[in-house]
Amino acid sequence: DVERSRGLGDVYKRQLKYIISLSLLPQYLSLLFFKNNSGIIEQYYSIGLYPIISKLLNTFFKWSPISLGDLIYIVIIVFAIRWIAMNFKRLKTHPMALGLDVLTTLSVVYFLFHLCWGLNYYRNSLHTTLNLNPTYTTSELNTITNKLMSKTNKLHLSITNDSLLKVNPPYSFDEMTSKSQQGYKLLETKYPFFKHPGQNTKKSLFSTPLTYMGFGGYLNPFTLEAQVNSIIPNTSMLTTIAHEQAHQLGYAAENEANFIGFLACIHNKDLYYQYAGYAFALRYCLFELQQRDKEQYDEVLNSINPGILINYQETSDFWKSYNNPLEPLIKRFYSNFLKANNQEKGIESYSYVVALLVDYLHKH
Repeated sequence: DVERSRGLGDVYKRQLKYIISLSLLPQYLSLLFFKNNSGIIEQYYSIGLYPIISKLLNTFFKWSPISLGDLIYIVIIVFAIRWIAMNFKRLKTHPMALGLDVLTTLSVVYFLFHLCWGLNYYRNSLHTTLNLNPTYTTSELNTITNKLMSKTNKLHLSITNDSLLKVNPPYSFDEMTSKSQQGYKLLETKYPFFKHPGQNTKKSLFSTPLTYMGFGGYLNPFTLEAQVNSIIPNTSMLTTIAHEQAHQLGYAAENEANFIGFLACIHNKDLYYQYAGYAFALRYCLFELQQRDKEQYDEVLNSINPGILINYQETSDFWKSYNNPLEPLIKRFYSNFLKANNQEKGIESYSYVVALLVDYLHKH
């Protein structure tokens, strides 16, 4: 009887694995449907179910000063290596059973990723929510770039009192994350749908590997911890923190997270955050203006305070010092990941923040 029960248990387990594995197909087909029906995701998930999930995960994981999501990843990597070592022989002896185990695991992870956060890739575009025009002319870009230059110059002088000095925020990591939340609280008074679930930002345990991969941070989609690369320059860290906290709001698109991070920075009472936000936007607009009108670009560049350019150069030199042959491959992989998640431009999506910036700043 014991053997018979054990045999039936194995049968049921195998059947359950088949059901879970086969669910990958309807999951994928559902995403294709949501891609063309973003209003459903917006109403029932992004502003319906997701805030509840976000509050639960935020409450469960925010208590730890250490990145629990990174620790979970480390444990998973260790167990995955151990599992591969223990099951290597099954590639020859039981390949179908091994494949079933792998597909079952992938199906569960795929489901949890989209349930906890990933469905936000399929919500309404932010330009629709804010009634912004996603297109702009070169003339409009030039106007906004000059506007950003003037504002950034003014803030820079307010902080340094010397156009030749760079800005160096004097805050600890905890102070930066706390002050960023203050910016979101002020932003919420103007846009209630940007209400933030609360402080849950951590130094990533993978900061050095992230730097070699070319990333300033990431959001753990299973714990909703905003993971920040803790070794990047402080001026970059301010906007990176705001960017990752924007992802926590449920805005998955990179250009939208960039834009919301910018808004949170410029609505902050802290001058360092305001400066970081405007300098961040200025740099994106400068890059775009350089592609469209080199003469206008040179004119704006010559009007920027030298200290601001030193901040830009500091950031550029930092990333260049970590250049390596694997970085382009990793970014290509991540770009394909973004494309698979409803961001057609892949990693280039980050720079599409300029369209949001131009129309917003024309109106404000």
